[in-house]
Amino acid sequence: MTTLGDSLRESAVFNLGGAVTMIVDDSPFSLTLTANALAGFGIRPAFTVGSGGEAKRILQEKPVDLLVVDTDMPDIDGFELVRWLRRSGLNPNAFSPVIMTASHIRRGRLNQARDCGANFLVTKPFSAAMLLERILWVARDNRPFLEVGDYFGPDRRFRDEEWDGPERRADRMGATKASNTVEIA
Repeated sequence: MTTLGDSLRESAVFNLGGAVTMIVDDSPFSLTLTANALAGFGIRPAFTVGSGGEAKRILQEKPVDLLVVDTDMPDIDGFELVRWLRRSGLNPNAFSPVIMTASHIRRGRLNQARDCGANFLVTKPFSAAMLLERILWVARDNRPFLEVGDYFGPDRRFRDEEWDGPERRADRMGATKASNTVEIA
C-alpha cells in the first residue's frame, strides 16, 4: 500500500519555486490558508484574487502555471471560470492545471468539476500535504486534452486498461478495421 509520504518521495525532483500560481477564492480566510500552504513548500502565489471576474482579467494578460480555484463564488463560480478558461483559446493558460477546492461536495458537484475541465477537486478543509500531493499529481499527469462536444480539458479517463467489449469509439474503429485488413500482393 502506498502512503502519502511514499507518493511525495517519488516526486522529490520537482522544484515548485518558479511556478506562477493563482489562487481564486472569495473568502479572504481561505485565500490566506491556501497561500500559506503553498508557501510551505516553496510556491509563492503570484496572484491571490477574490473573484472570478478579476481572475479572468489577469488570465487574459498573464501566463499562469497552476490555478487553485474555489467552486463557490458569488460573481462567477469556479465551474464557470474553468469552463471559460478551457474554451478561451488563451495559450498557454487554457492548458494550465486547475485544482478546484470545495467546502461542500455532493456527487453532482464532483461531476461538475470533472465536466468543466478541472484536473482535480480537493475538499476543504485540506491539509498542506494533501494539496501538495494533488499539485504533484497534476504536474506528473500526462493525460491529453480532448475536445468532445462542449467539453474541452484533460481526458477524464484515468485508466488505460484493455476493454473486453466491442469497440464503439469511431476514431478507434477505423484504426481497428485498418489493422484487421490483409494486404494482397
